[in-house]
Amino acid sequence: MLAATEVDRNTKRRTAAASAGSLRSRAAGAKKLVKAALALYLYQPTESESEEYHKWYFNTLVWKKTTWMGVPCWKSTADMWNYQEILFELKPSLVIEFGTAHGGSALFYATIMRQVGQPFKVFSVDINHKRLERAARRDSDILFVESSSTVPAIGEHIEHLRSEFPGKIFAILDSDHSMNHVLAEMKLLRPLLCAGDYLIVEDSCLNGHPVLPGWGPGPYEAIEAYEHEFPQDYTHDVARENKFGWTFAPNGFLIRN
Repeated sequence: MLAATEVDRNTKRRTAAASAGSLRSRAAGAKKLVKAALALYLYQPTESESEEYHKWYFNTLVWKKTTWMGVPCWKSTADMWNYQEILFELKPSLVIEFGTAHGGSALFYATIMRQVGQPFKVFSVDINHKRLERAARRDSDILFVESSSTVPAIGEHIEHLRSEFPGKIFAILDSDHSMNHVLAEMKLLRPLLCAGDYLIVEDSCLNGHPVLPGWGPGPYEAIEAYEHEFPQDYTHDVARENKFGWTFAPNGFLIRN
């Protein structure tokens, strides 16, 4: 009888110890959660972090070491992630790119669009295609044209492609980064883009926005000049622009009204 009582007492002690250990463990876990939440609350960015990272990213030229499927793609990786989200949501039939370079970005758009799964064409224009790589040239969904992006013939070509591939347009300007040239590109596209089409004006970060303050009037100033002349044409997609804290296209995520 005494032995049974002792066993019962030991069982109770072990149960109590286990319960206490469980409570301590839960208390420690709760304490960690409170500390994590407090740290998150107490640490607030000063808004300089994204700008400093932008400057680091641009000035180290890491963007020149970025590739898509082995082809150089001189872009911000954060922007490219944003673009694929836009392409999937917009599901354009025509992607227009002014500024081909090596062809990596055109290849990127074509790769994403094939996953979207509807008929499309990528139309990529550059003043010369000396840097255009063979792997990009081989893609049958991309039409590469060697030309200035501001001549009337390019507008006519886009009109023809739009009739062949009816639907939304996603256009991106990344060629000559002078204000007058970008402004001319925007004006060329004005009668060609319809409500809901999407326009990206890249490298509006130049001329102190926030990089290369001595560049001179560039894409950012072109956007300002265009909107001064045609203030009702576009709505700024601010949520997209600010999604990752920084972009090579500040003020340049535009939805046609």
